[in-house]
Amino acid sequence: MSKTQTLDAIVVGAGMAGMYMLYKLRQLGLETKVIEAGTDVGGAWYWNRYPGCRCDVPSVEYSYSFSKELEQDWNWTELMAGQPEILSYVNHVADRFDFRRDINFNQRVVSAIYDEGDKVWTLKTDTATYIAPICIMATGCLSVPNTPDIKGAESFTGEVYHTANWPKDEVKFSDKRVGIIGAGSSGVQTIPVIASEAAHLFTFQRSPGYTFPANNKPMKAGYMELAKADYAEIREEQRSSQTAVVYYSPYRSKNSGKDANNGAREVKRRPSKTILELTPQQRREEIQEFGYGILPEYFDVLRNTEANKIACDLYTENLKELVHDPAVAERLAPRELAIGCKRPVIDTDYYATFNRDNVTLVDLREEQIVEITPAGLRTEKRDYEFDILVYATGFDGITGALNKIDIRGREGRTLAEKWDHGPRTYLGLLCEGFPNMFTVTGPQSPSVLSNVLVAVEQHVEWISDCIEYMKVNSHASIEAALDAEDQWVEHVNEAAQGTTYTAPSCNSWYLGSNIPGKPRTFLPYLGGAKTYRDKCEQVVARGYEGFVFD
Repeated sequence: MSKTQTLDAIVVGAGMAGMYMLYKLRQLGLETKVIEAGTDVGGAWYWNRYPGCRCDVPSVEYSYSFSKELEQDWNWTELMAGQPEILSYVNHVADRFDFRRDINFNQRVVSAIYDEGDKVWTLKTDTATYIAPICIMATGCLSVPNTPDIKGAESFTGEVYHTANWPKDEVKFSDKRVGIIGAGSSGVQTIPVIASEAAHLFTFQRSPGYTFPANNKPMKAGYMELAKADYAEIREEQRSSQTAVVYYSPYRSKNSGKDANNGAREVKRRPSKTILELTPQQRREEIQEFGYGILPEYFDVLRNTEANKIACDLYTENLKELVHDPAVAERLAPRELAIGCKRPVIDTDYYATFNRDNVTLVDLREEQIVEITPAGLRTEKRDYEFDILVYATGFDGITGALNKIDIRGREGRTLAEKWDHGPRTYLGLLCEGFPNMFTVTGPQSPSVLSNVLVAVEQHVEWISDCIEYMKVNSHASIEAALDAEDQWVEHVNEAAQGTTYTAPSCNSWYLGSNIPGKPRTFLPYLGGAKTYRDKCEQVVARGYEGFVFD
């Protein structure tokens, strides 16, 4: 028989969002438990242990800002931290604030049912039941692995792995033939590492995207000392940025002072704002100076068809210089795909990997998969044999984790029914008909289109302030008003219209297009993190305009 626990608040998920939510709820004096499916904290950084996994936000900026002491006692070792270092950081935070005593591990939530009479949520796992008036879903935007339904998948006799559910123990590729399906972010990051170890690597590319050099390197001596002194400025700039990423460098700081090498802080030249303002020669000169990773940073590339076409052509030119075999370079080119349709990927030596003799690129646009066989994989053209099969096939993004839970609000209406044609929220924080069920970085908020950790902190602080407001004003519950929810959904759709993200030729997980049967709708909010933050603050200043209290 499962045990029942009655609490003030329940948080689902012990990733970076769930941990900070716990911290804030403790400050409010609320008895809280966090429910986590894994064996420890970390969320995405706990599950995604695949070789080469790395954050695409600078380390200093991908860190909590809520504790000045924490900022000062942690030292990053790389500009772009890898998964092992980020998980070490998360564990350090959990230890420092003793979070684990309020986290129940090895429990996956299967249902969340609202009781209108008692105004409480009942959450059930396979081993326990939890009851509380407040339910906070910190389930993450990328937490449900997507494994394609391929004929014969169960027949393969070798080892099988998914990048989003990688084992804790080391996977050894030496002297092994490996097949990997997928060339999205996880594929791009892990392919160079696997290729450096495997006897042979077959990469089955479904749809190539745009990938740019991470330009990662170890921190210079003295870098963290300067960053720690600048943290207040970094946080202010992040909160004022539409992406919450400012690409901090102490060597081009606006502050006066000395750099780590005892010289004046360097003021580096910035690239132009738009690509259309440049001549063809100037464009190539800027690529030479700043690298081709500058292409998606031009403001007009994501908003103007002509600008995007210019950027795509320049990208393809550069790709042909990086990959020696013209036929392979052509297969790697993202044909008919605009820059911005999919999330740009950062990589380390991805294209150089295809110059190796032990790597074979199989373009599934030219030869589709027929089935997986006991010895490997069969396409329309031939059989491929290997010892290890890796799925790098991504996630059911943003709504996947919530849709896997049987969530029922007022009158027993399920969230799945409400979201039958796509998610409906107000600010990505609450839904009409589901009182006191908050979502951290939920659908229709900036989330994955910004620095997610900054988005997490903004949501957690908004939610905790809201709960405190309810307590002070004797409100039992809060939910979105239907008209406010309708207006926000319309605004989210309008913000994405006319951009490369929603072009008819674009099929990405931002639109749910990677999941068969999932409604095609733009899932995050494209209006910008700063614009969104201002809207949330305005709503509060107007007495939580658009929300209904009970």
